[in-house]
Amino acid sequence: MDHFEAWVRGWAVSRATPPPVPEPDGYRVDVGLPGHRVRYLLRAPAAVSARAATVAAPGTWLKTAGSRAEVLAGLTPAWRPGETEYLMAFDGPAPPVVVPPGCSVAVTGDGPSWDVLVSSGAAPAARGRVAVAGGVAVFDKIETEPEHRRRGLGRVVMHRLGEAAGARAGVLLATAAGRGLYRALGWRVVSDVVPAHVPEGAA
Repeated sequence: MDHFEAWVRGWAVSRATPPPVPEPDGYRVDVGLPGHRVRYLLRAPAAVSARAATVAAPGTWLKTAGSRAEVLAGLTPAWRPGETEYLMAFDGPAPPVVVPPGCSVAVTGDGPSWDVLVSSGAAPAARGRVAVAGGVAVFDKIETEPEHRRRGLGRVVMHRLGEAAGARAGVLLATAAGRGLYRALGWRVVSDVVPAHVPEGAA
């Protein structure tokens, strides 16, 4: 299983959607949520033009691995592009961390997904989820509350998620803001990923 497939399959486990359906150019996930009815995960920008012209129903998402310029060139006016994201991978045990004083960590779940919540006193401070698909840990929904950032809590979340999953290989999709944190933890960028969607209510 390559990094792209591992991320797609693990994301579906994490979000409790139906399993991804293989397509000639990638995968389809029938998400079924308002504003996010279906998503197509495309392996290359060459597939964007055909998909953008044929699946542009409201609530449809495309996420494409590859160059932003090439992806945007294939979109029709119905699509709203989002900020570039980054498919990242890691091999090996997570670096050790120290839980800051006054913080506690709770791990819940019994597989194939687990959640970690870091609290500062009684207040939630940072959280995340990991799902295992095909032996690869897919990290998802990693976030730290603004008032608790720059305390190392993101590192704590990632470490505890990795321990819970028990997998030495991991993948995730990072925002531009999160990419620096993951690089500092030894993750590497595999590919840019460009999102676009057709909003609900669009003509």
